Amino acid sequence: MKKNVAVVGLQWGDEGKGKIVDILADGYDCVARYQGGHNAGHTVTFGGRRFVLHVVPSGIFHDGVVCVVGGGVVLDPEAFLEECSGLEAAGVTIKERLLVSNRCHLILPYHRTIEAAFEKHLGDKRLGTTARGIGPAYEDKYGRRGLRVCDLLDSATFPQKLKAQVELKNRTLAALHSDEQLDGEKIRVDYEGFADKLRPLVVDTASFVNQLLRAGKSILFEGAQATLLDIDHGTFPFVTSSSASAGGVSSGLGVSPKHVQAIVGITKAYTTRVGTGPFPSEANDSCGEAIRKIGSEFGATTGRPRRCGWFDGPAGRYAAMINAPDLAVVTKIDVLDTFAEVPFCTDYKYKGSVLKEFPAEAEVLAQVEPVYRMLPGWQTSTAGIRDWNRLPVKTQDYLKFLSDYVEVPIGMVSTGPGREETIRVRDV
Repeated sequence: MKKNVAVVGLQWGDEGKGKIVDILADGYDCVARYQGGHNAGHTVTFGGRRFVLHVVPSGIFHDGVVCVVGGGVVLDPEAFLEECSGLEAAGVTIKERLLVSNRCHLILPYHRTIEAAFEKHLGDKRLGTTARGIGPAYEDKYGRRGLRVCDLLDSATFPQKLKAQVELKNRTLAALHSDEQLDGEKIRVDYEGFADKLRPLVVDTASFVNQLLRAGKSILFEGAQATLLDIDHGTFPFVTSSSASAGGVSSGLGVSPKHVQAIVGITKAYTTRVGTGPFPSEANDSCGEAIRKIGSEFGATTGRPRRCGWFDGPAGRYAAMINAPDLAVVTKIDVLDTFAEVPFCTDYKYKGSVLKEFPAEAEVLAQVEPVYRMLPGWQTSTAGIRDWNRLPVKTQDYLKFLSDYVEVPIGMVSTGPGREETIRVRDV
């Protein structure tokens, strides 16, 4: 296995990155999260126990693995500390194993309030966010008015910086005709309390990670969300607010791109997405309902039912182009076990012509007609299989077709939520 590997999603998120990072982490010195916020939910299942992580990297369950929250992450101190407390209560060691960047931008209560007000103002055109303040926090970051962890820890300057932002946000809420007004003093008191608890975890993570690299240590780079939600390359504006593709590793952690020695792309055997936005291969019928039920397709963070459909080949090929993964991991193949035929979207037609490229405009993507190739189903249980040769031949054929289509060799196949329910085909 190559030393430093990035794990990225190749769809609209929820591909099972948490499980795969957890499996791979056992062979690494460090797992470093490079972007996103606590709207992500990475599920890890082992020993009959199920954990849902939001910001803490998925390597936390392996003793000896240091976990880093990089500066590209937006951090809600209250939610983060609650997540840490929950892990400690479950017997997971946090002390000296979890580090947070002093450059993380903060999610503050006004970010959630502003996001909810904007979504209400947009009405039918709302984006369908989780309303956890992620987007507004990134907006403040790029507007150069955000507050960071280092600001929170500076008790001499934080109150005035916070006061200026609360005043600005209250004017924004008034302009949106919201009745809510923010109590800056309460926010200050609460967040100064969070600062005391957060302080022992905070370091310059860019310096720390680069020291590991110079020492020859191995690092697993973990992303949240996925390529089709990437702020630059996703289905804008129905995207997240950060660089969720492999390119985000460098900016989010402060490491040179040359240190990313391999990339693993994660994709489901079918496709899901949460929230609004175009979804060409969505199955708005009993098949979609069956996939949702069998695959337990409900958000790990919000519990929202996911929209379900067949594998979207053009989207998958586009995501593979953006990331150039060395290997693909295909998850949830067992969810398709009952289908006599499995549709596979091979092309998009738009106004009677097959599109040559993945469209930039959400309006175009919403109008494309998916072209399907019907692949034979296997109608045999693949749940828990750990050996490629034990898979039904038709399952192998489906996976080979998917791999050939996106032009990425398969490295692993997941046949269930547990660590052990995994087929290792080849190492990166």
